[in-house]
Amino acid sequence: AAPARSNILIVGESGTGKELVARAIHRLSPRGDGPFVPVHTSAIPTDLLESTLFGHVKGAFTGAINNRKGLIEAAHEGTLFLDEVGTISPETQTKLLRVIQEREIRRVGSVDSRAVDTRLVAATNTDLWREVQEGRFREDLYFRLNVITIELPPLRERREDIPLLATHFLRVYAEENQRTVQGFSAAAMDALSAYHWPGNVRELENAVERAVVLSQGDTVELDGLPQALRVEAEGGVPTTEIPPAGLDFRKVVGEYQAGPIREALRLSGGVQRQAAKLLMLSPTTLNEMIHRLEIEVED
Repeated sequence: AAPARSNILIVGESGTGKELVARAIHRLSPRGDGPFVPVHTSAIPTDLLESTLFGHVKGAFTGAINNRKGLIEAAHEGTLFLDEVGTISPETQTKLLRVIQEREIRRVGSVDSRAVDTRLVAATNTDLWREVQEGRFREDLYFRLNVITIELPPLRERREDIPLLATHFLRVYAEENQRTVQGFSAAAMDALSAYHWPGNVRELENAVERAVVLSQGDTVELDGLPQALRVEAEGGVPTTEIPPAGLDFRKVVGEYQAGPIREALRLSGGVQRQAAKLLMLSPTTLNEMIHRLEIEVED
């Protein structure tokens, strides 16, 4: 698909490497020497996304003290990557559709149009067609974006990739941190290969980086991996010693629950809906647990 001009929709769970695939498409396309401009739409407030994408003219709104080029213009003769495209507001969806159809943009506050030559690669970790059916995403924009679909399977469905990826990340972080770590013990690699990886490649990368930094020798051992991997490898659950004076059962359970929730929030960048999906909980249940356990969530 890379040599074509057609728009591409990359579908996959959070952490499966959608941006890496988008960068590969760009690099292998005739636009490879042009700019690759990633836009993580869920991280930009709704009221700022339009000016971020389309730019604005001086005086368009409070704080617009200069003319500013938008990211669509910045991707001229290159590739624009829209991550989590399903989070874009209906108003911005309409203007994005016009860009695709007319190949021109209009900066916020301007009456003049500017021609743009930008290839669009979008990504989503949600069922975008369901968003269309439920009225949250424009059907015409969906079909414009979904000319070519690339589905990325979760890491648990391509376990043969785990040793290759883990070895790659080990080399990267050993060099970055000036460590002498050269490989994994058989037990550590078995644990990596057996784990279900709810956070996908991103979680694997984090686990390997942690193991490299904490390793005391030339090999990553099982005890150098995160607890969740060790517990799954040992086929059990952590045991808790009860002191003679007893313990606060609710507090212990709460602390155990809080650990995976904090990790899921970290992997999802603080987006509770994505964290709930990683934990196989409803967003409402996760929100209630966050408040009950008094877990701090970054804004």
